[in-house]
Amino acid sequence: MDAGKHIVVVFRSRLNAGVDAEYEPEATRMVELASSMPGFCSIKTFTAEDGERVSVIEFESLAAEQAWRDHPEHRKAQARGRDEFYAGYRIQVCELMGERTFGGDPR
Repeated sequence: MDAGKHIVVVFRSRLNAGVDAEYEPEATRMVELASSMPGFCSIKTFTAEDGERVSVIEFESLAAEQAWRDHPEHRKAQARGRDEFYAGYRIQVCELMGERTFGGDPR
């Protein structure tokens, strides 16, 4: 990755109780859709013991991230997420300033 060109999105969220069965297919579809977008690099999602979920999504450029943000199917999923799934969330869109690795690519 070239420093300063890639975008890293950190999506922190908490789900409402009892929505897992409906949320998982929607989340799976969004990962499939995002993965098909030009400029998409990767996504990883982690769940903490306290229930907080964190997704780290990488894009080649801000334009690629914005195209994903504004995709019509993603916009519908965002609205459904606010209405049905999420107790709350925080999205941070960050420009990669530098990168250091050891022992290969950790992705």
